[in-house]
Amino acid sequence: MEFTSAVLSGVSIANMIVLGILMCIFGKMYSKTKARLPLGLIVVAAMLFLHNVIGSYAYFSMQHIFSPEIFPYMLGVGIAELAGLLLFLKITMD
Repeated sequence: MEFTSAVLSGVSIANMIVLGILMCIFGKMYSKTKARLPLGLIVVAAMLFLHNVIGSYAYFSMQHIFSPEIFPYMLGVGIAELAGLLLFLKITMD
């Protein structure tokens, strides 16, 4: 495996971990309140989780298709998503 694919996959896996934590928190919120908002947040988090699963798989299985020039942009998008999710997790925990 190339270094770039490993880094991109690592960022996607970190995103999946944060999304899994968020889904658990929203699930607990829903079970306590029966409100509809946590259900919507679970759906959004699940779709982002699926996006990261597909992306991580693509980095592993199709690394020969990605050109090295696109790596910084894809890494930037992944890191921006991770930063946003961590901020969202912090706000949710407060």
